Amino acid sequence: MKDKYSQRLHSVIPGGAHTYSRGDDQYPDNAPSILSRGEGAYVWDADGNKFLDYGMGLRSVNIGYGYKPIADAAYQEILKGNNLTRASETELFAAEKLCSLISSAEMVKFAKHGSTVTTAAVKLARAYTGKKLIAVCAEQPFFSFDDWFIGSTVMNKGVPEEISSLTVKFNFNQIQTLQKLFDEHPGEIACVIMEPCTTVAPCASATQPGENFLHEVQRLCHKHGAVFILDEMISGFRWHLNGAQKYFNITPDISTFGKAMANGFAVAALTGKKEIMIIGGILEEGAERVFLTSTTHGAEMGTLGAFLKTMEILENENVIEHFWSYGKKLMDGFNSIATQLGIENHFYFEGFPCSPSYTAKDKNGNASLAFRTLFSREMIKRKILMPWVALCFMHKDSELQMTLEKGREALEVYKRALEEGPEKYLEGSNIIKPVFRKYN
Repeated sequence: MKDKYSQRLHSVIPGGAHTYSRGDDQYPDNAPSILSRGEGAYVWDADGNKFLDYGMGLRSVNIGYGYKPIADAAYQEILKGNNLTRASETELFAAEKLCSLISSAEMVKFAKHGSTVTTAAVKLARAYTGKKLIAVCAEQPFFSFDDWFIGSTVMNKGVPEEISSLTVKFNFNQIQTLQKLFDEHPGEIACVIMEPCTTVAPCASATQPGENFLHEVQRLCHKHGAVFILDEMISGFRWHLNGAQKYFNITPDISTFGKAMANGFAVAALTGKKEIMIIGGILEEGAERVFLTSTTHGAEMGTLGAFLKTMEILENENVIEHFWSYGKKLMDGFNSIATQLGIENHFYFEGFPCSPSYTAKDKNGNASLAFRTLFSREMIKRKILMPWVALCFMHKDSELQMTLEKGREALEVYKRALEEGPEKYLEGSNIIKPVFRKYN
């Protein structure tokens, strides 16, 4: 099927998809090239093959594909006109709702995707502080497709060096590396932007009992007059209803959200303290203007209707508690299987149960894309798509049982490949490649 559809996709879409993480180079060769629909926790390819899915729309689907109450809520807003000449009641309700949920959110601007709001956050910080440098966390792979971030990666072709040099990097859980940046660039850093966590939690503060690395970052920012930005594109509405910032007891100056806000509908949000957000406003007479975000479709009523309904479901159905419970069973189950097979040092699940991650290593204990490809390929053979693990509310006990049963079979192959080499079991498949690489 890949041959049948892949050529058509690549002939009209650069990269064959509109997100690099959906590209052919991110999947083994037995993955479906194209999908026709999704329902609940399942997707179907164009030939009618059904797969249990853990990709979940690049983590944006947190309730389930095609969930009717959310689709109906979006449809009712579309029937109201979807995109009106002036601000709609729906966008007011949505802004008020988000501000009521996120304690650090005193104002909000909606947009369609994460890059828009992270770039807006950076612009706000520069306007607010009058400084130009941006500090980003080196271990966190993606913040925006805009030049200020992409220029700091190996895929920096097309970005002037003058822009690339304005982004500097520090290391997660190593506060001395951020202190070093402030020392090397006194009075120049406008903001620090980072995710609250990935697979690793912020470590406990060495100096302040009850606090963690995020609090240390915040203190450094405020000491040096920089804005502290938390990017909750992935963590938002998965760790806690009120954001991972609530889970980690931290209050950023600005935060950004997206992905799981609306069960796959295109909504992102820039939120923050009023004293910072307001400089993008129009009411202060004589103030110099800041062109923040101005998007025709940013407050589209259909997507905001989906957001409001998604929040209602999160509040009423214990969805986030389900993520933590299901994720723990999934992690414990796989790690138990790996231990029984004697490969627990070569394949294991880690991270937070609400957002698990798996690591694949070769016989020497080195992280291996070949073995990650092998595991993904074996799961696809068994009709499970697991490029990563994003949970939804429709992942239930039957899906867990199926995943662990098929996972055991896949790990039995993995064990043999550790002994005999992965090439025999990859059967000539392409090896998954990193998104961020200099050359194809």
